[in-house]
Amino acid sequence: MVHRPHSSHLRTGRHSQAGGIYLVTAVTADRRPVFDDFHAARQLIQILHHHEFASRANTLAYVVMPDHLHWLFQLGEVESLSACVQRIKSMATKAIGPDLWQKGFHDHAIRCEEDLPAIARYIVANPVRAGLVSRVGVYPHWDAIWV
Repeated sequence: MVHRPHSSHLRTGRHSQAGGIYLVTAVTADRRPVFDDFHAARQLIQILHHHEFASRANTLAYVVMPDHLHWLFQLGEVESLSACVQRIKSMATKAIGPDLWQKGFHDHAIRCEEDLPAIARYIVANPVRAGLVSRVGVYPHWDAIWV
């Protein structure tokens, strides 16, 4: 695994608030394109939609890219932001295979005045910006409650 000298800085200043809205990015280990595999990507999506997360996180939008996940959600009352993301990563590792993720994750707390549908559009357009597809609708691994 590649050494990430500043990965501990990802946790600096992290704040977790029940009911808060977060945009999280989780990256695969060594940026391997694990989710190029359709089945692996769908397994991660099933986990994001799993009923167990109804009280933990309300998914608003996501896109599963070949080597990372962008996930916009409202944190529930049950656990912290770190615990919620760790649960997703752990369940995906059990379903897909070991050494799936880089340690840590990047998060951005969304301020209430930010435009959530615009953020969701930005997230789901990621495959177009990356040159994977010409139109969002062609890419199979995304969803947003506003679309």
